[in-house]
Amino acid sequence: MTELTPLQNLWLTETVRLREEHAGPLEDLEANRLARTAGGDLPSRIQRRALWLAERDGLTAALKHWLQGARLALVLMALLACVTGAGMAFSALGDGTRAVNIFWALGTLLGVNLILLLSWALGLLFAGEHGAALGRLWLWLSEKFARDAKAAQLPPALLVLLQRHKLNRWAIGTLVNGLWLLIMFSALSMLILMMATRQYDFIWESTLLGADFFAALTDALTVIPHALGWSAPSVDMIRVTLDTDYNRVLVRQMWAIWLVGAVLIYGVLPRLLLMLFCRWRWKRGRDRLRLELNLPGYAQLRERLMPTSERLGVNDPEPAQLHRVESAVGEFASEGALLVAIELDEQRPWPPALPKNVSNAGILDSRESRHKLLEQLSRFPPARLAIACDPRRSPDRGSLALIAELARSAGETRVWLLQAPPGGALDAERLGDWHIALQQLDLQFADCAPLNWLETGHD
Repeated sequence: MTELTPLQNLWLTETVRLREEHAGPLEDLEANRLARTAGGDLPSRIQRRALWLAERDGLTAALKHWLQGARLALVLMALLACVTGAGMAFSALGDGTRAVNIFWALGTLLGVNLILLLSWALGLLFAGEHGAALGRLWLWLSEKFARDAKAAQLPPALLVLLQRHKLNRWAIGTLVNGLWLLIMFSALSMLILMMATRQYDFIWESTLLGADFFAALTDALTVIPHALGWSAPSVDMIRVTLDTDYNRVLVRQMWAIWLVGAVLIYGVLPRLLLMLFCRWRWKRGRDRLRLELNLPGYAQLRERLMPTSERLGVNDPEPAQLHRVESAVGEFASEGALLVAIELDEQRPWPPALPKNVSNAGILDSRESRHKLLEQLSRFPPARLAIACDPRRSPDRGSLALIAELARSAGETRVWLLQAPPGGALDAERLGDWHIALQQLDLQFADCAPLNWLETGHD
């Protein structure tokens, strides 16, 4: 399959989200790991995860089959539109054995089109969903032609994605006006072909209405064509159309030209302009499509795909080898005990209850707070320092460098690897990375609070 378009990427991402919303979380450990490894911002990681899961579960292949079915559905609907337009033209003119009522023919060719056009415009203004029947028909035919059971998961995701950004009205508008453009163009082409190969006599007949009414109606319909240089029957020609001794060739040609111009201007051109407008709005909105990160399914992926340490801007890889930490503070130059935490979530209660002789240095979550504490430790180094870390975050180079610098400013240092909050769990692989890194730094660590050691210096 060729490379997916941005819309198709978002489409598959939304499909995966809806699957997880209805059927529960998918097995995604490898997908999450690959997304984190690739890097980038959160939306790009979510998309990489979703595309990997879609490829694994066959949704990408189903999308390919669905797109093929969608093209076949469009071809079928286009053929039906052409046949419908040709049928309208034949119904309007007949087989040439009878004279054609010019205004009845005009109503046949334009009446239904203008009524449905007005209905679509009103629906667009007040509801935004008019014409959805054709859209649903196209989606149904696309699914049937796809012949892939998994393709049934795709249309709901597409509709949700488009409705969220109010793009469905423009997609449906492009489809509806495009099909009617084909109908009217087919009717116009058949109209010209039939009048070029057959001879038609044009009349107007009415039980209630007279020549003045049809003259006024013709003048009204001729305003726009006349402004574009299109010729039209004169009032005198309208009045003599029913006479038997008028110049049939001249009147016949004039009515034929007038009918073709009316279908072109009032049938083909409006649909063409509306289709182009809807397509312009569709393309403009499509290019602005973005992931809605506030949706529940995406919000839950934030911590798994982009740990907080990375969101704070520390994303350097861990060095291959770390140097042992040696305290630069003499035993007699330091006193007291200090507890400090590095980049903790706001949801975690902090600090814990501390003994009287243990000070709390707060949470280091900014460059300013780090520099302030390090400057303070350079003047008043503690004898014992406990550093609390959240092992749900990656032990990146920035965090380990800060731990090492803090350790060099204290007599003794221990690292407290905090437990996961209630309802959470630690990643075993990430916890192992912490253990290896702290062992390379030659720092003692534990998963329980070293409060007794801070207070007394003994375990």
